[in-house]
Amino acid sequence: MKKTVSLVVAALMAVIFVSGQNVADGIKYITYGKDKSALEVLQKAYNANSKDPQTIYWYGQAFLAKDPEDTKGAKAVYQKALQDGVNDAWIWVGLGHVELLEGGDINAAKQKFEQAITATIETKGKNKGKANAAILDAIGRANADGGSKIGDPNYGIEKLKQAGEIDKTTADIYVNMGILYQKIGGEMGGEAVKAYTEAITRDPKNADAMWHIGKIYGSQNNKDLMEQYFGNAIAADPAYPQVYLSWFQYYQNRDINRAKEYLDKFIQYADKDCKTDFFYADYLFRAGKYQESLEKTKAMDAGDCKTYPMLPILYAFNYDRLGDSIQAKSYVEKFFAGAPLDKIEPVHYELAVKVFSKFPGNEAATANFLQKAIDNDTSKANKLVYMKQAADMFAKAKMYKEQVEWLQKYNDLKGGVLGEYEYYTITSAAINSKDYALALNYAKPYLVAFPEKPQPVVFYRKAAIGLDPDSSKGLAIEPLDFLDSILSKDLEKNKKSIFNNLYYKLQYYVNKSKELEKALDVTNKMLELYPTAGGEENTYAQNTKKIIEQGIQKSKQSPKPGSQGSNTKPGSTGGASSGSGTH
Repeated sequence: MKKTVSLVVAALMAVIFVSGQNVADGIKYITYGKDKSALEVLQKAYNANSKDPQTIYWYGQAFLAKDPEDTKGAKAVYQKALQDGVNDAWIWVGLGHVELLEGGDINAAKQKFEQAITATIETKGKNKGKANAAILDAIGRANADGGSKIGDPNYGIEKLKQAGEIDKTTADIYVNMGILYQKIGGEMGGEAVKAYTEAITRDPKNADAMWHIGKIYGSQNNKDLMEQYFGNAIAADPAYPQVYLSWFQYYQNRDINRAKEYLDKFIQYADKDCKTDFFYADYLFRAGKYQESLEKTKAMDAGDCKTYPMLPILYAFNYDRLGDSIQAKSYVEKFFAGAPLDKIEPVHYELAVKVFSKFPGNEAATANFLQKAIDNDTSKANKLVYMKQAADMFAKAKMYKEQVEWLQKYNDLKGGVLGEYEYYTITSAAINSKDYALALNYAKPYLVAFPEKPQPVVFYRKAAIGLDPDSSKGLAIEPLDFLDSILSKDLEKNKKSIFNNLYYKLQYYVNKSKELEKALDVTNKMLELYPTAGGEENTYAQNTKKIIEQGIQKSKQSPKPGSQGSNTKPGSTGGASSGSGTH
């Protein structure tokens, strides 16, 4: 009997050992992006030990790793565990994770997380009264998963900091923390690097943390540090496939031959699945082999990869290059209708803008795509790219009002002082949209910042005159006075421009407001600019001055209102605006 019991115990221990080994392998495969292998080994572990909470948890995580948008598999695993009586903290965390990915009530998910924490408070030992670090790490992982709108990064970071204080050796805690800092975005890249660096301190062979740091530097166009950390990751583990893929993506538009070398390495070490097939088809496109890439895409579409979310955009790229804009547009629409947000990259929006721009009237739809990109991207640099694309698209369509709106969004997000090109672009767009008040608002600081440049002078005057093109209201007088104050700093160079501005004011004072004394002052300023007799400007000013003086004299001689006498109207000059019509 004892021998039988011993054999049973030995068999059970063997099952537990194999299951534990499989779980460890499955976790590593998830980390390495080998989702197919992860699901296979974790399914074996689950089949061997289907009541173990951690095994169940990681089996569900394998489903989420394979396709975060498809939570059905993971949810089914966790719900079955509850039905089977495995009412455990690991299962609650798994269900909370699923709830976050499904866009459910975040507070309901947090309630599950807090329930898991409370249930696993240590009751003895050095961590007595403290939460279980592994559970805290799993909660951080749940909030780190998915796109920028999924989970609560600050909540996740709080739990991971607690885990890091309790567990002084596990590197995964700080990898998840780094992902969460990146999810917050903005200026948190430095905090993310610190977190990943702590992970490497805990595990000097942690290729995953090194890869994450390399990606951050790559996003900052710091090629040297990107290469350094990617190289460190490969030195730590040459079989880590994620680095090779990132290298391929970095070089795919820079050096296709070098990119191909990294792609071959990625395919060597990654699972052979739809992802590897997709990137090979993508390489064929990058190499200019559009027809071959299209055939590879069609072969995937005809097989097990029919629902792979990236296929439509690859179709679109190839059809665009092959000159079939109708097909390209159709597949762009299909891609954006079904692709997970975290799979959409700036280059995809660039293609959408390019393709849709070939079909007049689609600008608003394209702008909606770009707005979605802005709303779902935490990277300021990417947001600026999207806004610039929208502004350029509307400029090409001569929809200047919309162009101005997007340029304003761009400048507001970018912050700081506008440069010469930025002033030029938005002022020009405002003038083209006939929003002269807005154009003047930009032209004035443009003029102050670059007074020696001719373009801000031209724009400022166009905007000022545009406010009152027939000089009926005199709205341009004050802006033109300001312009003349700038131009007068180099009088010899700018006297022609100042003369033309005085001409506008002269027309208003003579023909509209009938302020002849002010008109006379204007002609005197004209003569100060051109004092030499015989020139066109001097002659015009002299003749006009005489007419105005005559008008003033007649006005003084005219009978008072209500008295009998001359019918001459006060302010009449008999045509003071006559003269040179070129001003």
